[in-house]
Amino acid sequence: GMIYSIGPDEVGVIQRFGRYLGLSSPGLHAKIPFGVDRVTPIKVEKIFKEEFGVRSSGADLSNRRSYRVDLEQSLMLTGDLNILDVRWIVQFKIKDPIRLLFVVRNPRDVIRDVSEIVMRRLVGDYSVDEVLTIKREEIDHLAQMEMQRILDEYQAGVQVITVKLLDVNPPDKVKPAFNEVNEAKQEKEKMINQAWEA
Repeated sequence: GMIYSIGPDEVGVIQRFGRYLGLSSPGLHAKIPFGVDRVTPIKVEKIFKEEFGVRSSGADLSNRRSYRVDLEQSLMLTGDLNILDVRWIVQFKIKDPIRLLFVVRNPRDVIRDVSEIVMRRLVGDYSVDEVLTIKREEIDHLAQMEMQRILDEYQAGVQVITVKLLDVNPPDKVKPAFNEVNEAKQEKEKMINQAWEA
């Protein structure tokens, strides 16, 4: 049609014969018909969310492939060579719709790749105890900064709003060993405390 509408949370990227022409604001607009002008609405206010390594409780276990992919994504090595099962989310906005259309075809793929690389590198910089406890917010913050830096280098037109570690679990295979180590630690602390009290 000749009239098109851009929603309140969108901008329209106008292309004429495939070349960038301009942006149109929210509201009703006219365009040259017959495929001369093409308008792509892009949600610039919306916050998009990507989840990583998250297997929802209602997971379809018949779908083993996606389960394996999730696992490959989320199993990481810490700086002191422990294996962790890391799950996190990334929230982002489209800050530059022109770049998004012309430089990055699919922002989700780029976000997913960059996020996984950054998180893997960061987890490798910390000890297992730090990732499980005191350094989580620091990792969130550094991951956000580092992702933004890389995405800007790619001119991806994306703004990273939050990166947040959700669950960090010793993976099921190493859980028993992990628990034994923890119990041994606690036992040792208890003995030391009792020795102090005596």
